[in-house]
Amino acid sequence: MKELTRAEEQVMQILWELEKANVREVVSHFPDPKPAYTTVATVMNALEKKGFADKIPAGKSHLFAVKISKEDYSGFKAGALVKNYFNGSFSRMASFFAKDNKLSIQELEEMIQIAKDQIDREKDV
Repeated sequence: MKELTRAEEQVMQILWELEKANVREVVSHFPDPKPAYTTVATVMNALEKKGFADKIPAGKSHLFAVKISKEDYSGFKAGALVKNYFNGSFSRMASFFAKDNKLSIQELEEMIQIAKDQIDREKDV
């Protein structure tokens, strides 16, 4: 999976919310001042080339449909974060966030439970 640029990620956040949209619909979901239509169209075409969206003919226009889910991309980014900044150690990452973000014992226990639940789901698949 390829990493998204900042502009691509902004557009994908909107596309993940909408699931399927044309360029005009994506532009309308940006806060003011909205980016130019042509800028968003260029980014959406790049997303299609990177495999994040499918381009579907719709009359004289095109719809772009999500191809890679937000959950899948989030997992990819989280894995890269752990690999690049914590030497591949999830425990080092948890320790860092616990110390620097002053996480409570309850929050750490919730993180552990979420991880256990995810592992259990993966075993069932």
